[in-house]
Amino acid sequence: MATLTETITNSPVELWSENNENELQLVIRAVYKQVLGNVHLMESQRLDSAESFLRNGNITVREFVRIIAQSELYQSLFFHPNSPYRFIELNYKHLLGRAPLDQAEIAEHVKIYNEQGYVAEINSYIDSEEYNSTFGENIVPYARSIKSQKGIKNVVFNRTISLLGGFASSDNSKKPQLISTIATNLPQKIKVTSSRIPKAYTNTGKKFDILVTQSGANPIVKQNNTTYTVGYSQLSRQIQNIHKIGGKIISIVEK
Repeated sequence: MATLTETITNSPVELWSENNENELQLVIRAVYKQVLGNVHLMESQRLDSAESFLRNGNITVREFVRIIAQSELYQSLFFHPNSPYRFIELNYKHLLGRAPLDQAEIAEHVKIYNEQGYVAEINSYIDSEEYNSTFGENIVPYARSIKSQKGIKNVVFNRTISLLGGFASSDNSKKPQLISTIATNLPQKIKVTSSRIPKAYTNTGKKFDILVTQSGANPIVKQNNTTYTVGYSQLSRQIQNIHKIGGKIISIVEK
């Protein structure tokens, strides 16, 4: 029987200068699968111009990844329908092959988007030293935190597995998968079924401020924001209630 990690991971895919058309297509499919979160891609949705640039050697795999992540297709799948938290979760998964390390990383990327915009948020992953040292110019990003690595906390293992879900899963879910465990700095329970909402482990007595903006509102405009203060045991329910009324969570901070 295959292990969990064998089921959801493959060997890294790399583009070489001598790749033939069949091998190039393997690279292109691997990029689409990784960056688009295993979402089914119709032929009409393929970025033909970018594929041609890659085929002709005008761009690298890194730039192909960037074009897809900045495309209207990516935005329609992962940016417009999701809260900032879920969007950033997925950016980490798709572009760096791992889950966020902690609340500070989430907050950093919320700030980048709010202050610099969508393109800067995408570029912050692809132009990072982490991306460069891990994937370089021609390795397709892949799930890489399923084994212990230097500089990566062990807790990221469970979080990455939870984001991956399973071999046949996709990233269509609109609900953040890690918001509770990252905010409270608790371990993530591995759960790879279709229902993967993190559950509380214990009532710690801690309190948290949840900063929320209404759907469609500009997060930069502070007067549109609302802060909810809740205990740990109410955190999950409050998050669900916020999503039900159309709110978008900007941050969760322990008091």
